[in-house]
Amino acid sequence: MSTQHLRLLSANIQAGSSTRRYSDYATRSWSHVLPAGGKRTSLDAIAQLAGQHDIVGLQESDPGSWRSGFTNQTHYLAERAGFDYWSHQPNRRMGAVASSANGLLSRLEPVEVADHALPGRISGRGVLLGHFGNGSEGLTVAVAHLSLGAQSRRMQLDFIAELLQDFPNAVLMGDFNCVVDCPEMGNLFRRTRLQPPACAVHTFPAWKPMRAIDHILVSDSLRCEGLRAVPAAFSDHLALSLNLEVPDAALQR
Repeated sequence: MSTQHLRLLSANIQAGSSTRRYSDYATRSWSHVLPAGGKRTSLDAIAQLAGQHDIVGLQESDPGSWRSGFTNQTHYLAERAGFDYWSHQPNRRMGAVASSANGLLSRLEPVEVADHALPGRISGRGVLLGHFGNGSEGLTVAVAHLSLGAQSRRMQLDFIAELLQDFPNAVLMGDFNCVVDCPEMGNLFRRTRLQPPACAVHTFPAWKPMRAIDHILVSDSLRCEGLRAVPAAFSDHLALSLNLEVPDAALQR
């Protein structure tokens, strides 16, 4: 069977802010609402990393508020990294001061892109879906940023499972805020063909990774290798990179 090799990246970019130690959450909290703080330099470093990949899922990408200098960071990264196709899903908003979005960058033209609000005790989370190829056999890539609370995550993962259960060639990537073997993940694996990774890759905190809370989950119909964590500039999360082997039939338009 003829296949194509794609490089995938999932990155929580923290809106280009810099966090290098726990104390920065207090001493540099201003950088999360003000446009200063070297965000453009961080974005350029993230663009260099993203440019080494074919499909990129972003979390905490500012869609254009005061703190980003009204720059749509997903669009900026697409241009700097040379991606022809990009989409974003604004989620959490704090007026015009700060906002956050999921983003999708791709060298392949998607057939369809859809975004869905996720359930939860507090609104403001979502999942962004890009579909490549024809019909349900095509490659579906989902990007999500889940809640901190287990009860909300359970509702969100159930919702995502319903979205992906009819797609045999699927990838779900993002910041899950939980380890892959936590109880709320069970229903996702039961209802879809997504598989737990072969090994846990610690991504948080970036300066001393101790928790595997960012994931790239792949259907059992797809082959993958080389899962590794890489710095996403000075974000508090490491990014995840993965090599994916996809049947040509799943990408045919």
